[in-house]
Amino acid sequence: MKNLILTLFMMLIICPVSACSGNNENIWEDKEQIPSEVTDRKILIAYFSWGGTTQQVAENIAKHTGGTLFKIETVNPYPTEYVPCTEVAKVERDEGIRPALKTEVENPDEYDTIFVGCPVWWHTAPMAIWSFLESENYNFKGKTIIPFCTYAATYRDETLAKIVELTPDSEHLKGLGTTNRNADVTPWLKEIGIISNQ
Repeated sequence: MKNLILTLFMMLIICPVSACSGNNENIWEDKEQIPSEVTDRKILIAYFSWGGTTQQVAENIAKHTGGTLFKIETVNPYPTEYVPCTEVAKVERDEGIRPALKTEVENPDEYDTIFVGCPVWWHTAPMAIWSFLESENYNFKGKTIIPFCTYAATYRDETLAKIVELTPDSEHLKGLGTTNRNADVTPWLKEIGIISNQ
């Protein structure tokens, strides 16, 4: 009888501890699985990408923000070979050529926050970005523009600054420049207040 009472007593002590321990583990796992909450914004991620690096970063931003992706494409595609592409890009830059764009954003006025991304081409943003930001089809006045770029070595700041310069009537948040297509964008998105963990 004493053994039975002792056994029951031990179960009363051990089981609640185990239950608490189990609950704590479950709560911790749930916190890890809670996705970052997006602040109340209508988000567009407009990007120009030649080799796929900028596109990967744009898709990563979309994954964390729920924003709509829009690929900026030119009517006449750029050469797929690196050297010929750089030659075309240099001519466009030197001569101020704004290439015609293939598509337009549907219902652009519904977005209040727009990420604009591109690779660094010849020390600045590709001219396709100029075409997009200078287009009469869009009014960026009062909207929040967030630049991002991918680069191999240098001219990150100049490229981010060009996107800001091309949208003088917009509000701007700190941009992102990265050499890594798989860069973790969440610290940056939290820093600028686009997402927050609740």
